[in-house]
Amino acid sequence: MRLSVSSEIGPLKEVLVHRPGQELEQLTPPHLGRMLFDDIPYLAGAQREHDQFVQALRNEGASVRYLTDMVADTLVVEGVRTQFINEFIQEGGPMAQYNQEALQEMLGAIKDPKALVEKTMSGVTDQDAGLLENHPLTRLARHETRFLLDPIPNLYFTRDPFSVIQSGVAFSHMRAPARQRETIYGRYIMAHHPEFAGRAPAWYHQDIPYSLEGGDILMVGDGLLCVGISLRTDTEAIEILARRLMADPQSRIDRVLAMDIPSIRAYMHLDTVFTQLDRTVFTVHPGILPVLRCFLLEKNGDGMKIRELKGQLEEVLQTAMGVPEVTLIRCGGQDMIAAQREQWNDGSNTLCIRPGAVIVYDRNLVTNRILEDHGIKTIQVAGSELARGRGGPRCMSMPLRREEIS
Repeated sequence: MRLSVSSEIGPLKEVLVHRPGQELEQLTPPHLGRMLFDDIPYLAGAQREHDQFVQALRNEGASVRYLTDMVADTLVVEGVRTQFINEFIQEGGPMAQYNQEALQEMLGAIKDPKALVEKTMSGVTDQDAGLLENHPLTRLARHETRFLLDPIPNLYFTRDPFSVIQSGVAFSHMRAPARQRETIYGRYIMAHHPEFAGRAPAWYHQDIPYSLEGGDILMVGDGLLCVGISLRTDTEAIEILARRLMADPQSRIDRVLAMDIPSIRAYMHLDTVFTQLDRTVFTVHPGILPVLRCFLLEKNGDGMKIRELKGQLEEVLQTAMGVPEVTLIRCGGQDMIAAQREQWNDGSNTLCIRPGAVIVYDRNLVTNRILEDHGIKTIQVAGSELARGRGGPRCMSMPLRREEIS
């Protein structure tokens, strides 16, 4: 299968998701901040909501692929299983590396490929690896479990570890240590899955030292990519990505609009405050408008030129997109209390499944009503538990194929 994502709004044909699993059950209050959570989702509730989200995708004609299944498919390729285990341990940090032999033995004993993948996601404790038998003092005196490999509870936000741009991929360099191992799954899919197996060019690599995350990348189309300068994405990363895209004709990208949003937890990625609904229609959190700065990076011969675009966001987008008019729909409308509340609950994080139709959380009543008043079809799904991880429908989806729009 060939990757093909040339816009945010083309009819969605194939999408990668991850159903929340036991990794959420490993969250405890002392570790919430380190794991980038504000609360502990109820797993059964999160799974029910995610199943509803997946059914909505299928009802709209999208083929849904699960991350665990696709990674498991790579592990049956000769030599890949051992390589995956070793690399995962090396990326697990000093504790995992020190206990490499015990982890290799424990993970290697899991014969079912999908069960192995799920165990790497849910984490490995010293008890799982059988280490406590050799440490009687630790067994008697310690009051909490120690992870040799931390759980990866943010995995259901499949948008962030890599991004499909046209027929290629930008592998993310995740900012937070808690998320840095997430990219290994996408890398193995693209390198070893029989449907991909090295066919997709890589526009960015996780070993580049500057942070870049998929939630900051919006594929607007017609040669334009929007990228957020945010809490999670560096300006240097945007420049590197832009130069590589513009140098490769396969990318079909000749313009990148860098959008500088406040670097705060509530606005962690561009798609938490700005997403596309239709060709020239976007939703935006009004809180960013007074402070937003935008910079247009344009292909210039074999190089690139950069200029700041002044004016209202509508005017900036008109210039960058080359269109006469742009409509911005404010999250929460004119009610700033509703705007702040619903932005926190991902009211601005919409997943467009075809022009003018988006999947949204049903809890954002004010914003959803405003979208409907503007002629946008809202496909509403529950998100009470899923939203505790600070992500919405767009965050939970990685489009692999969209139809081209003329």
